[in-house]
Amino acid sequence: MSDTLKSADIGLIQRIIPHRYPFLLVDKVVDIDGYQSATGIKNVTMNEPHFQGHFPGKPIMPGVTIAEAMAQTAAVMVGVAMDMADKELLVYFMSIDKCKFRRMVVPGDVLEMRLQTVRGRPGGKVWKFAGVATVEGEMACECEFTAMMDLPKE
Repeated sequence: MSDTLKSADIGLIQRIIPHRYPFLLVDKVVDIDGYQSATGIKNVTMNEPHFQGHFPGKPIMPGVTIAEAMAQTAAVMVGVAMDMADKELLVYFMSIDKCKFRRMVVPGDVLEMRLQTVRGRPGGKVWKFAGVATVEGEMACECEFTAMMDLPKE
């Protein structure tokens, strides 16, 4: 582990990944340890559009958006490590594996997503990550996923 862990606030996140409202699902990324690991933070609020229909009267964050938030965290981690700010990095899901949901995530929760790189290298296109998302220390989701990094041509 490096001596100095990095972080990304919302401004840097938006300079690395193209996602915007209503699909930007990570508010900050902390404890970025190069290409190895990072922790994403998502403050879940009632203002998010998916709560209108999922579900009326009982808002629950859809599981697929939790997995997407984990993927965005991984993309920011790699983007910070590769100095990809303002370079139009695109990242695409290739697979989602071993995905399990253990707890409902609701407005007011703070979703903490710990991601680790399973496979990938600087400049490489295909990466695999493993992650666990928790709320107040209780597991909400765990999954592995593979993503393709569409690196800009230099």
